[in-house]
Amino acid sequence: MKQILVYGDSLSWGIIPDTRQRFEFHQRWPGQLELLINQTGASIRVIEDCLNGRRTVLDDPFKPGRNAAAGLQQRIEINSPLELIIIMLGNNDFQSPHMFTATEAAQGVATLVQTIRQAPVEPGMQIPPILLLCPPPIIRPKGVIAEKFRGAETKWSGLSQALKKIAADTQCDFFDTGSVISASKVDGIHLDLEQHQQLAVSIHPIVEDILKR
Repeated sequence: MKQILVYGDSLSWGIIPDTRQRFEFHQRWPGQLELLINQTGASIRVIEDCLNGRRTVLDDPFKPGRNAAAGLQQRIEINSPLELIIIMLGNNDFQSPHMFTATEAAQGVATLVQTIRQAPVEPGMQIPPILLLCPPPIIRPKGVIAEKFRGAETKWSGLSQALKKIAADTQCDFFDTGSVISASKVDGIHLDLEQHQQLAVSIHPIVEDILKR
């Protein structure tokens, strides 16, 4: 069985918008992706390493462990060998305590890419290709997260273009999820069930292509 690692935040963890509940594995886009790949007879396990509130390189001032760079190399070691790493991060860099711009959030993702590529995996195990996913644009935050993400829709502007450039500069694959899905109208940040399913369908052929290289 081959393994894909999804490294993300609450969008990939599958939080149900404006709740503290979680979609089930087969409903979340990583689970849907696993099902789609294995329908062809493959044997792929999609590992979810997704933490609510995870930033790229920033610390959460109120909750520990939300800096994605901290311990990342060990996460790669733990789950190796891997066929692919998928990163979808950035939105939490725009929470109200932070002043990051879209360019700086994208640079945070670049730091994660370089950190992954320096991971001390076991001899004979290779660092796999990396697929960068840009989350869909933040709409004006609503509900229980509104205050936490105050002004995030403005800070987010330009993230897709910045991440696309980072992907080109670091030789990663890239997909703009905003081209096929939007943030939930319920809270303006997370994904509804339909968005999870559509995202899995949309990136499935991209992932298949990477796995065949």
